[in-house]
Amino acid sequence: MPNWIPWALGAAAVAVGLLTKAVQGNWALAGGYAGLFFIVGVTVASWRMEDRRRAKDRLATSLVYGAFVVAIVPLISILGYTIQEGFQELSPYFLSHSMRGVGPRDDTGGIYHAIIGTLEQVGLATLIAVPIGLMTAIYLVEYGTGRLARAITFFVDVMTGIPSIVAGLFVYSFWIMVLGFKASGFAGSLALMILMLPTVVRAAEEMLKLVPNELREASLALGIPKWRTILKVVLPTALGGIITGIMLAIARVIGETAPLLLLVGTAQSINTNPFDGWQSSIPLYVFEQNHAGNQFSPARAWAGALTLIIIVMVLNLVARLIARWKAPKAGR
Repeated sequence: MPNWIPWALGAAAVAVGLLTKAVQGNWALAGGYAGLFFIVGVTVASWRMEDRRRAKDRLATSLVYGAFVVAIVPLISILGYTIQEGFQELSPYFLSHSMRGVGPRDDTGGIYHAIIGTLEQVGLATLIAVPIGLMTAIYLVEYGTGRLARAITFFVDVMTGIPSIVAGLFVYSFWIMVLGFKASGFAGSLALMILMLPTVVRAAEEMLKLVPNELREASLALGIPKWRTILKVVLPTALGGIITGIMLAIARVIGETAPLLLLVGTAQSINTNPFDGWQSSIPLYVFEQNHAGNQFSPARAWAGALTLIIIVMVLNLVARLIARWKAPKAGR
């Protein structure tokens, strides 16, 4: 089949989509008709001009690309709408001021106190979850056998799907109601730590499994103890993937709101001490501004959401760069 035919069918599919949009006024329906027209057109053209095997191949390829487009369109729509709504409010002033003393009629205030709260809460959760998760993964891969290892694996799988509000309720009932501590940023960190643990364990476990056994055997053959082999050989080899998993775990919990509503409280001013008093966070800030009900709060909420998206994107970019930096180089 000539190379120009798929391009011609693509142009015709765009025309069909635009015509559908003009008649129906629905972009989703227009995209669906355009995609269906292109997939059917390419498959029929290949069937007539090539052979049955190549037609099936083109059909499968078109379906894969169509699935990718269907998956990426909502993400692009959410990102684009958030940028459109929040970019105007996002400014150095917004990032460097809190909401202390800001009234419902004041077009002032910012997100600085929430950024500090998020960084401290997620940082404490990371400091607790990473050592526990890493040691759990090392036990499962290097030492774990029998019922205990199977039980740990089972509970890690269960924790992977636990709702965030359940983690918040657990910390609230134990840390606040039983032990008598007050709501604080650290209490929120405990809930975020519970949500981070299964991701860290799973990521580290899979990376440790990818380390070739020949490296372990070579180290042990030299008389090096197993703990030193793990520390000096296994962990450095899997370090890039482990750091990537940690970054993804942080990105997963940094936007959690439900447990923080129970454990952190709401604060309008800067609180740099996560162990004493209420403390805000970016998800809580967005939630508060969305329910404030004044003319300036929606813009602040969208700017807060855009700030959170930027932080998550930066974390994922850092994870990608670290994974590429730590990846084994050819010829080494």
